[in-house]
Amino acid sequence: MRQGFFNRIKKSKCAYIIAEAGVNHNGNIKLGEKLIDEAKKCGADAVKFQTFKASKIAVRSASKAAYQKKLTDPNESQYEMLKRLELKKQDFKHLKNICKKNKITFLSTPYNYRDVDFLCDLGVETIKLASMHLVEIPFLVYVAKKNIPIILSTGMATLGEVDDAINTIINAGNNKIILLQCTTDYPTKPEEANLRVIENLKRLYPFPVGYSDHTEGNLAACLAVGYGAQLLEKHFTLDREMEGPDHKSSLDPMHFKLFVEQVRLAELLKGETYKKPTESEIINKTMMRRSLVLNKNKKRGEIIRETDIDFMRPADGIPVKELFNVIGRKLIKSRAKWEMLSYDDF
Repeated sequence: MRQGFFNRIKKSKCAYIIAEAGVNHNGNIKLGEKLIDEAKKCGADAVKFQTFKASKIAVRSASKAAYQKKLTDPNESQYEMLKRLELKKQDFKHLKNICKKNKITFLSTPYNYRDVDFLCDLGVETIKLASMHLVEIPFLVYVAKKNIPIILSTGMATLGEVDDAINTIINAGNNKIILLQCTTDYPTKPEEANLRVIENLKRLYPFPVGYSDHTEGNLAACLAVGYGAQLLEKHFTLDREMEGPDHKSSLDPMHFKLFVEQVRLAELLKGETYKKPTESEIINKTMMRRSLVLNKNKKRGEIIRETDIDFMRPADGIPVKELFNVIGRKLIKSRAKWEMLSYDDF
């Protein structure tokens, strides 16, 4: 199953879409259930949470990130905020069962070794690592040795750091890697999205590449599809007005459904790389292209000159490209003005 997940992403022509629920359940299991239900209705392929213990993430005195201070009580410590957003192990087991019933994949991001062990025992199909994990070499080794596909966000990283992370995972015996271009800011400024990095990552590494989208709106994700993104991740909430650090940078169900629809439309628009007429163009071609037509009356025995010819629709006569093979030839029958020429006329 786990190898199957990696191959599915690698071979699919459609981007795999993850609804990043994260901590938007606000520590409430019922909200977690609702997020799963709504993500499925919106057309997401997976819904992702975060598995952590606040005491294992931040020291008690750690302040919040700038964007978190704007969206939550600035006097509250990061530890206090995270403590409110914890879920218990049995909660994750329950949410995974809800995902199974809804036929949507359950994913979660671990924050320490025990979280990794727990998620692997739970039977997740892949481990999604956050951008902060990319430079944590011991943690990468630990996850890699689980021999489970790794989705790796690359926010805040240099290309050299990405290269180090990939080599670390491969040297640990794991080559099932999915890279995500990502900018760690919420919301991401358009000028900092750097979507063309997707092209570069696909050129440099033999792995699927996707995009973790923190921009406002859907345009960035649709463009990412054009650049070859094979997996998309977007924050998802039930209500952007709820209290919490990530709701404002998330899409509610109505807008996430539109997000999925527009991504799927972008995939259709992207089409194929091989240039050939489409089925519709084949039908339209005869009426849209032109043929050689006389612009004056011509009698039998007269010579065709370039000034005698116009180009007109439809294209069921002599093609325009044959003009210079017609000039100088003698008519064997009289032809009237605006009659379409045929090879039988010579």
